[in-house]
Formats: sequence, structure tokens, C-alpha cells
Amino acid sequence: MSSVIPANLLVAEVHEHHDDHHDTSTDTIFGFWLYLMTDCILFASVFATYAVLYMNTAGGVSGKDIFELDFVLIETAALLVSSITYGFALICAKQQNRLGTLSWLLVTFALGCVFIGMEVYEFHHLIEHGNGPQGSAFLSSFFTLVGMHGMHVTAGLIWMLIMMVEVLKTGLSKRAVTRLSCLSLFWHFLDIVWICVFTVVYLLGVL
Repeated sequence: MSSVIPANLLVAEVHEHHDDHHDTSTDTIFGFWLYLMTDCILFASVFATYAVLYMNTAGGVSGKDIFELDFVLIETAALLVSSITYGFALICAKQQNRLGTLSWLLVTFALGCVFIGMEVYEFHHLIEHGNGPQGSAFLSSFFTLVGMHGMHVTAGLIWMLIMMVEVLKTGLSKRAVTRLSCLSLFWHFLDIVWICVFTVVYLLGVL
């Protein structure tokens, strides 16, 4: 009897061995980092536009007239605390603590909803008093920058809701933890962007 192993079996064994040792989660997270870099360029472009246009009020209101810093501080605190609570959720996920992960994700989701709710209220309040995006170049750039960040946060909340459903149904699989790690990068990135928005738009705007 021949002891020669068929070539197709050797190839199959090589591929199986390669798949066992190839960590796709690393590739996924690296790819998400690349996405964040493109998003960073997008925000940088809108920040640059705002920096050019924020003095162009067309004789209308400026930041001093419309920004309520106390209100925005509460909004900011909600988002920054949500970054901490998400960190707790990710720690629980890596420890395979399903209940802890879901609990902290729920707290993070609630804080994110508070942030979006306050932003929607701010926009509604401004538009109701005749200070909508059509009022001046300043208002257009303000609504664009802050609104774009708000849309990203909303997308993050939808993603978070989907992840809570996935963890609830299938548990903390390797794929789920990788996705939670990518969402963590996205959420922390939005916090950093908001700190820039708060500083450039609101703090400098009231001076």
C-alpha cells in the first residue's frame, strides 16, 4: 500500500492550519482604524470651513447671542461619561461577563440618547427663534459641524442597539467582542471630536 499522501489533502491541511492561526479580528480592527482616519479628514474639513465662516454673521446673531454654555456643559458631561461606561462594557465583554456587558451598554446608550436629545432641543430652539441654518454663513457652518457629529452619534447608538441584541441572542462570541472593540474606537473618537467642537465652537464662540 502506498504511503504517499494525495496533494489535495496536503493543501487542505495547510489551509486549515493557516485558518486556525490567522486572527481576522486584528485585520478588522486595523481596517476600522483606516475608516476612522478618513472620518477624521472629513471632520477636519468641516472644522476648517467653520473657522473660515464663523465671523460671517450677515449682521445677525453670533455665538455670544445664542450659545448657552451651562446647557452645553451638561450635554458634554453626558457624552464624556458615556465613554467611561462604554469602557466598562468592553472590559466585561473581554471577561465574558454577559450581564455586565449588557448593563453597561444600556447605560451608555441612555447617556448617548440624553446627548442627542439635548442637541435636538438646541437645534429646535434656535430654529424656532429664527436662527436656522439659512440665517447666515456662521449658522450654516454651525449646524453642519454640530449636526454631522450628532448624526455620527446617532449611528453609534443604532450600532450599539444592534450589538446589545446580538450579545443577548448569541452571547459574547469572538466576532461580537471584535465588533464591540470597533464600536469602542468609534465612540471614543466621537468623544474626542466633541471636545474639539465644544472648545472651538462653544467656548471660543462666547468670548
